[in-house]
Amino acid sequence: MTAIPFNKPFMTGRELDYIREAVESGKISGNGLFTRRCHELMRRRFDFHATLLTSSCTDALEMAAILAGIGPGDEVIMPSYTFVSTANAFVLRGARIVFADSEPGTPNMDCRQVEALITARTRAIVPVHYAGVACDMDPLLELARQHDLLLIEDAAQAIDAYYKGRPLGGIGALGAFSFHETKNIISGEGGMLTVNEPSLSARAEIVWEKGTNRSAFWRGEVDKYGWVDIGSSFLPSDITAAFLYAQLEQLDAIQQQRRLLWERYRAALAPLGEQERVRLPHVPDYASNNAHMFYLVCRNLDERTGLIDHLKSQGIHAVFHYLSLHRSPYYAPHHDGRELPWCDHYADTLVRLPLFHELSLEQVDRIAAAIHDFYG
Repeated sequence: MTAIPFNKPFMTGRELDYIREAVESGKISGNGLFTRRCHELMRRRFDFHATLLTSSCTDALEMAAILAGIGPGDEVIMPSYTFVSTANAFVLRGARIVFADSEPGTPNMDCRQVEALITARTRAIVPVHYAGVACDMDPLLELARQHDLLLIEDAAQAIDAYYKGRPLGGIGALGAFSFHETKNIISGEGGMLTVNEPSLSARAEIVWEKGTNRSAFWRGEVDKYGWVDIGSSFLPSDITAAFLYAQLEQLDAIQQQRRLLWERYRAALAPLGEQERVRLPHVPDYASNNAHMFYLVCRNLDERTGLIDHLKSQGIHAVFHYLSLHRSPYYAPHHDGRELPWCDHYADTLVRLPLFHELSLEQVDRIAAAIHDFYG
């Protein structure tokens, strides 16, 4: 029986051609031909004000923390059920993280809790669009307006996903995307910062270019460039951008296939959801589904462990996901002690099923049959 991996990176067929073109151009460092092509494609398709490719989504988040002016003593509100990079970007600037619990219906941050967490020291709210499904953004936008806070979207999983018709990553002042090999659109490692607040775009480019006005120099806007702000080497190689551009060109085809697989999972596993054996992903009316992930929520930790082990015995690699950041060895001593029961529930019960472009419908059916078998 052929094993089914959790993930398999997909190539569209043009990646090596574009990498060769980048190499032959004579410039393979950052901000080359393919970087500019990626920037333009993403701006044009999603109407972002400005886009900057980065070496990772982690880098994009770290840029966002710098642009937000986060410093020691500031507080940043975000979910506990997220990857460590969401928090680490702001901890590196000296911030204190104030964690919000997840929703009962989705692993996303419960936006109804956020207002009570705002203090005089709060500087930013960082919603995470888990599985590419939007958080309820309108209440967060209103809170940001009322309290003069920056709204920064962690859209790592959310390319081509929408909230009430608006593209995720384009709603907050800043947004961060991932192109890690486990995402819908990949470049191995890679990310992108979106700048939707025009007043931040000039500084974003400087932070991106190691704190220099080098890009302005190359455009002929200044006669020399120098060190004008803090920053770092956030640019990816143009080889990475070349790979990414081949992926972005095929975004619609990639998304169509992933949605086909996602819907096959939902149809095959619907009876278990109806029987309340497991909980299937919920997509609220205000959100679209970009088919980044198909997950199940089991009833308890032992059940999830048993399900993963059962699938493994059938040659199927399924995985659990985040551990609660407020309980992590590093940050637990800094947490304010509030219980976050829904976050802990997802940490104990959520299991991710294989979902990648080359997964076949027959393999989805085999995975679903194995899950039905586990539940008897």
